[in-house]
Amino acid sequence: MTWMGTTGEIERPPAKRLSILGSTGSIGLQALEVADKLGFEITALAAGSRVAELERQIRAYRPRLAVMFHEDAAADLKHRVRDLPVTVLSGMEGLCAAAALEETEVVLNAVVGMVGLLPTLSAIEAGKDVALANKETLVAGGSFVMEAAARRGVKLLPVDSEHSAIFQCLQGAPPGRRSLRRLILTASGGPFFGRTAAELENVTLEDALRHPNWSMGAKITIDSATMMNKGLELIEARWLFDLPPEQIDILVHRESVVHSLVEYEDHSVIAQMGLPDMRIPIQYALTYPERVASPVGRLRLEEWGKLTFFQPDDRAFPAMTICREAISRGGLYPAAVNAANEEAVALFREGRIGFTAISRLAAQALERTLPPAGSVEDVLEADREARRLTREHSLKL
Repeated sequence: MTWMGTTGEIERPPAKRLSILGSTGSIGLQALEVADKLGFEITALAAGSRVAELERQIRAYRPRLAVMFHEDAAADLKHRVRDLPVTVLSGMEGLCAAAALEETEVVLNAVVGMVGLLPTLSAIEAGKDVALANKETLVAGGSFVMEAAARRGVKLLPVDSEHSAIFQCLQGAPPGRRSLRRLILTASGGPFFGRTAAELENVTLEDALRHPNWSMGAKITIDSATMMNKGLELIEARWLFDLPPEQIDILVHRESVVHSLVEYEDHSVIAQMGLPDMRIPIQYALTYPERVASPVGRLRLEEWGKLTFFQPDDRAFPAMTICREAISRGGLYPAAVNAANEEAVALFREGRIGFTAISRLAAQALERTLPPAGSVEDVLEADREARRLTREHSLKL
């Protein structure tokens, strides 16, 4: 079987059987487009509440299993697709079932937030390779996820553009990490690059959702505006690439062409570049270690003219410092900061707090003394408690 790429007709990679968690979101929709072109079979689809869109996907891809996270939405979906041979489940149990489905070979986890942790662990325990677009899985439960992946011998393939870039830059590197000097994550700077802390006090939800380069869901777009996404990505990189946070830097790169860089001990720097289009890292995760023609256009550097890099402003955007402190303390602190941020973003979207309060509430998660992370249940409990306290603290702002 063949398909047309930007350089002509080439062989398709071997078809895989794929479960997509978060199939109605931005990453999920793009993953379906990529899987379509690759000729992959879709075995399971899971979404939160967009019933009509998931019904459309079920009729197009005929998965064996479909999941709506919300129970009422699942009941509605079950009625809509009663004429099709598909099992409909709901809740966390449904997500974990989709992740561990026997027929599935690869699970693409693109759900938003902490809800992605248990399905990732379910997929790993079932021996599935995981294409990971849910950064909270590693932010909150990194030690447990990496231990499980090593024990089960499965691959964790990064889908975030920055981590995919680093993963690609490390191909062919000597074994171990002694040759690495640092990782450099790039950040677009979001819609508020160059603004002072005072200027950020009155920005609106509409302002925060205007990302200059990427088309993403609302939560991650707001995380980009606060630059919390870059702090969370630093924690994710610490686990994926087994480097201390002191060896992970962040640079603002407004053009979003250089997706991240690796500096080696000899001061050589290798960068991965491409147009700002998530279909590139999605496809690489799904076809690894093969490379096949892409539906994305070619990068023509002469059309860009110049590429710029800046140090991030930690005073205007303190979220990165908060995340560095959380991962330096380790244990349950990253889970608590992540949960506080998720709740604060939800409060901002509800109009209950201002934009700069998001980072202030996230920082308050560091004020508690937390015990070591002895189990996944400890992580889940820290998450629940941080959410409760964030809602409580928001009433005092």
